[in-house]
Amino acid sequence: MKSHTEYLTFQLPARMAFENITPTIAAIVNKSGIQEGLCLVNAMHITASVFINDDEPGLHEDYKKWLEGLAPFDASPQRYAHNRTGEDNADAHMKRQVMGREVVVAVTHGKLDFGPWEQIFYGEFDGRRPKRVLVKVIGE
Repeated sequence: MKSHTEYLTFQLPARMAFENITPTIAAIVNKSGIQEGLCLVNAMHITASVFINDDEPGLHEDYKKWLEGLAPFDASPQRYAHNRTGEDNADAHMKRQVMGREVVVAVTHGKLDFGPWEQIFYGEFDGRRPKRVLVKVIGE
């Protein structure tokens, strides 16, 4: 079995944003030379996410509204105990928990093997600083 590892860095200026990273991940799978296997894409920061869904702007806006309703941004330490540490991102931790840490996609015939409309997204919930994403492709 072979493996190929790369790290991506994202620094999105918005506090909450979604970026389609499918073409980048597909290029890494191609570069790996692996024809049959799995591709892990993992957000390595606790205020960022990797998830699979449709690349439809209305859906992304719906996600933002829904997440903000679940865990509204509030920098005050009165709302979130985590913010008593001097941070202002307790809401970002909660949003990440809902949206997920990682995805695993099958690699078949050297390509990401998706269902209809599926795309891979990086989700940012506490922008303004660089964050890494691990991409690991394993197989033959």
